[in-house]
Amino acid sequence: MARRLRVDEWLFAATVGLTLFGVVMVYSASVVVAAEEQSNPFHYLVRQALWAMLGLGAMLFAMRFDYERFKDRRLVYGLLAVVIALLFAVFAFPRVNGAHRWIRLFGFSVQPSELAKLALVLFLARHLERHAGEEHSLRAFIPCVLVTGALALLIVAEPDLGTALMLLATCLILCFVAGLRARYLCALLFPAMIGFAALLVLVPWRMRRLMAFLDPWADPQGAGYQVVQSLIGLGSGGVHGLGFAQGKQKMFFLPFSHSDFIFAVVGEELGLVGTLAVLMTFLLFGWRGVRAALNAPDRFGLLLGIGIVGQILTQALFNMSVVLSLVPTKGIPLPFVSSGGSSLVPLLFSVGMLLNISARCRAQQRKSPSEFSSADFGSLKTSARTPWRWQVKGS
Repeated sequence: MARRLRVDEWLFAATVGLTLFGVVMVYSASVVVAAEEQSNPFHYLVRQALWAMLGLGAMLFAMRFDYERFKDRRLVYGLLAVVIALLFAVFAFPRVNGAHRWIRLFGFSVQPSELAKLALVLFLARHLERHAGEEHSLRAFIPCVLVTGALALLIVAEPDLGTALMLLATCLILCFVAGLRARYLCALLFPAMIGFAALLVLVPWRMRRLMAFLDPWADPQGAGYQVVQSLIGLGSGGVHGLGFAQGKQKMFFLPFSHSDFIFAVVGEELGLVGTLAVLMTFLLFGWRGVRAALNAPDRFGLLLGIGIVGQILTQALFNMSVVLSLVPTKGIPLPFVSSGGSSLVPLLFSVGMLLNISARCRAQQRKSPSEFSSADFGSLKTSARTPWRWQVKGS
């Protein structure tokens, strides 16, 4: 069977293209900072290239590894336990940029909150798959809230409100797709919105960010500095951009130009054409990813695929919105493109699972009628061509 599997070429090309584009843009965005801070203009380029190679290797491994094995209870709960332990462990390490987000040992750094995204998707997909037909029961809903809430609270305490919001969005997407009652989703959403508002209003530096978002030019050298520099970079790029590596904002004007605000560098150097190309590539990724998930041969594959695609697209749109000053500033990296191995490797591993789902679907579709067994026809009756939330129980 393994030799007959063929992945979705468009999904694969979009992922690899964004990853390689990220390596190139990290070099352009970081060359000045790296030369000044590390005495090596290629410092961040080499690191990102190594992480990309490791991540692509993890993706290839996941492509060849049957995704159904990832719903093994020991693997899912073991990964959750490791992630929770690491989220507690970050508080034993010094703050970086005012937050306990990193574990630094032997020259390497790990951000456990990035691994928490993968752990949550696996848990939710497995749990909701095992409770198919119980969508109106609290047994299906409460564990989703408890696990998501526990991970989100630990991440908020770092503090990292943006990543916690990404986990909440993932939970809402998968619960909706699984067909949980709307009142359950409201019960999750409304307290989360109240808590989010409280974290904004009661924390002074978050309130300053909110005010800077509403009017960044009111304090262009203070709270609104990063947003203003981002908008200057995007505006100066025009339609065609200043040219690759010709941007000026990365010369110590725009903070985190090679990580959270790399999309501004893309706009400055490659212009509107470059930013639209990135956006269209993400849309291509989303289309092919959702298509693969909806054609998955089982419920677990559907939920896992939708969770991975929803998580990546939500994060990408949020990052672009921050750079465009459409939402308040938050430290959320642009998937595949921003600098950082803690984000890139788990992300590419997740895409590998998505590619395996698409390959299993294609292998099933290539069967001739004589090759199908009665079990195959039973699975086709609950094909993901009809979304799971609208299927009749027992069909």
